[in-house]
Amino acid sequence: MTDDGPQKYTAFTQRRKGKKFSHWLEIGIGQLGSDGVIIFHASLDRLPIGGFDGEVYFVPVGSQPPPPPEPQRPGQSDEN
Repeated sequence: MTDDGPQKYTAFTQRRKGKKFSHWLEIGIGQLGSDGVIIFHASLDRLPIGGFDGEVYFVPVGSQPPPPPEPQRPGQSDEN
């Protein structure tokens, strides 16, 4: 097995479109530290207009994130 260096990731966040819909927006890159210490380096080069909730989802470069989850309403649980 060869070590090609730290694995690189693409950073995504959710961008809301109305109350019911959202999609993933690519916002930057990230990679694990190569010094043997588990440190994740991220470089965000954009954010959604109007801000975001702070959640950043990293997937390996070339992969796509899963479909965004349905928005939760106050008083709504996963069982409803």
